[in-house]
Amino acid sequence: MNATKPEDRRILLVDDDLVVRALVSESLEEDGFEVILSTNGHDGIAAYQEHRPDLILVDAMMPILDGFEFCEQLKNLGERLTPILMITSLDDNDSVDRAFASGATDYITKPINLSILRQRVRNLIRQSQLIKNQLSELQQANQNLQLLANLDSLTKLSNRRGFDDYIKKEWDRMQRIESPLSLIMCDVDFFKNYNDRYLHSNGDNCLIKVAMAMRKTVRRSGDLVARYGGEEFAVVLPNTDALGAVSVAENIRSAIKNLQIDHEASMVCPYVTISVGVSTIIPTRENQFQDLIHAADRALYQAKSQGRDRVTMLVA
Repeated sequence: MNATKPEDRRILLVDDDLVVRALVSESLEEDGFEVILSTNGHDGIAAYQEHRPDLILVDAMMPILDGFEFCEQLKNLGERLTPILMITSLDDNDSVDRAFASGATDYITKPINLSILRQRVRNLIRQSQLIKNQLSELQQANQNLQLLANLDSLTKLSNRRGFDDYIKKEWDRMQRIESPLSLIMCDVDFFKNYNDRYLHSNGDNCLIKVAMAMRKTVRRSGDLVARYGGEEFAVVLPNTDALGAVSVAENIRSAIKNLQIDHEASMVCPYVTISVGVSTIIPTRENQFQDLIHAADRALYQAKSQGRDRVTMLVA
C-alpha cells in the first residue's frame, strides 16, 4: 500500500506565478509525476475536468478565480476525493481555516520548501489511493450484496426481484430504441404430483436441472433467465420478435424434455415436461411492462389447458 500506483501520477498545478510553476513542476517531474499547468483558477477548473488529476496544487491568491473560490467550485462539481494542497503566503489562523473550509486537504506556505512539498505530495497521493481502494472494496461488496439479493438460492438463477428490476430496465431501453421485447413464462407440468411421488428433496434437484438446462439453452448475454416463483420460470428476451421468441421457447421445451427426468406422476409424459407461454410487444408510452407479463401468463394458461408440454403464443 506504500507504493504509488503507476496510474496515480498526474498532478494539476494552478498558480499564476511563472517561477513557482517552473520550480514546482520541475521538482515533481523529477519524482516521476506528470504535471499539468494552469495559470488561474478558471482555467484550472477546465483542466481538472479534462484531465482528472490525482492531486491538485493550487495557489491561494490568484487573479480571476483565487484558490479558495477554486476549491468551492470543485465542491459544487461534486468533487470530494481528489486531494488539494493549497499553496499560500498566508499562515494566519483565519486563512488556514478558510482553506480547509473551502475544501483544501492540506496547505504549504511560501516560500516553498521543495523537500517538504515533495513529501506532502507523496503522502497525499498515498492517502488518496488508500481511500480509493477502500471505496472500491466497498462498491464491490455492495455489488456482491445486490447480486445475492437478486439471486435465487436454489437454482442460482435471478429471483423474482431480479426479474422485476431487469424487465423494467429493458422495457425502458426497448421503448427508447423502438424494438420488440419478448417474454417466456414456463411452468413444470404436474410438479405437485412430482413432489408427492418423489419427495421435496428430489423436487429441488429437478428444479436445479431444469434451471441449468434453461441457462444453457438461452445463450445471449442480454437475455435473462429467472425463477419466477415455485416451479415457474421466466425468460426476458430484449430486441427479440415473436418468431425468435417462439423459437427460443421451443428449444427450452425440448431441452427440458430431453433431460428425461423420470416423472411417473405426470399425466402427459413419463418424463418431466414444461408448458410455455410466449408474448411479444414493442414498448410504447401507451402500454406497460405488466401488459407483457399478463399476456405471457395468459399464453401459459392456454398451453396448460390445451394439454401441456407445448408452446403457446399470445400478442400483448
